[in-house]
Amino acid sequence: MGRALQPKDAELVASRLLDASARGSYDPHVDIDWDAPLAEGKAYMPLERVSLYGTDLWRGLSQEQRIELSKHEIASIASVGLWFEIVLMQLLVRHVYDLDPRSAHAQYALTEVGDETRHAIMFAKAITRFGAPAYGPVKLIHLLGKGYGALAGGPSMFGAVLVAEEATDRLQRATMDDPDMQPLIRMVNRIHVVEEARHVRFAREAVTRDVPKLNRAQLEAHRWLLALTAFGVMDAMINPRVYRSVGIDPRRGRAAALANPHHRDTRRWMTEKVMAFLTDAGLVGGPSKKVLQAAHLI
Repeated sequence: MGRALQPKDAELVASRLLDASARGSYDPHVDIDWDAPLAEGKAYMPLERVSLYGTDLWRGLSQEQRIELSKHEIASIASVGLWFEIVLMQLLVRHVYDLDPRSAHAQYALTEVGDETRHAIMFAKAITRFGAPAYGPVKLIHLLGKGYGALAGGPSMFGAVLVAEEATDRLQRATMDDPDMQPLIRMVNRIHVVEEARHVRFAREAVTRDVPKLNRAQLEAHRWLLALTAFGVMDAMINPRVYRSVGIDPRRGRAAALANPHHRDTRRWMTEKVMAFLTDAGLVGGPSKKVLQAAHLI
């Protein structure tokens, strides 16, 4: 375990987050110009973060095809993010179920449900505007998500939330200030980054408070749950069907991406900050660490 993390009072953190939410929340219906034309020749995510970057398949694509693949990959990431936001809403509502609704902690959790509802709508509208499919996760992960949303809880739940939110946050931050990216995706990412910063704080504080309460057996169980969920969520980000958009067989494209050292580096880059935090918190360690290594997250 790394440095000792100091938990903060749940009510104090939640009160501050409620104030921040009141000052800085967005409505995607009115804060984004969905009718603005898409910019020709601009990518939808940094091309060096596209899963096939640097492979023989990538070298065989024209610049237009590379941009097209970036569009479909960001649509896949957005649709998987949308799916996970819906899972997260279930988790938060169950978390609130037994709390005192007068508490700031309960009220902020409900505020986050409202944020996630708007984010899911925002991602759906963005995918629609791009003219891309709502790829979502593969069927098995979609099915497992139903059970996870109904049963998960505790530190591993908040840890998994952090993996999904902080991994996409890293990619979005690299996109939102890049003038070579599509203006629409930059605005979507900017809104998401601002509001997700509050969600990340809420989840990090929950992990910091709750992990020290676990006994050894509980800690190992939560480590395994986190590792397996993180593997599933990160692996689901790029649906293999995206490769059809540029004439590549999905199985061939997925195999090339999984073997691609650039793509493996991107996965580690997306999760390096959250994995460092979770290691310091004690949720990454023991035998389950091999799962995260196999997923190229550490």
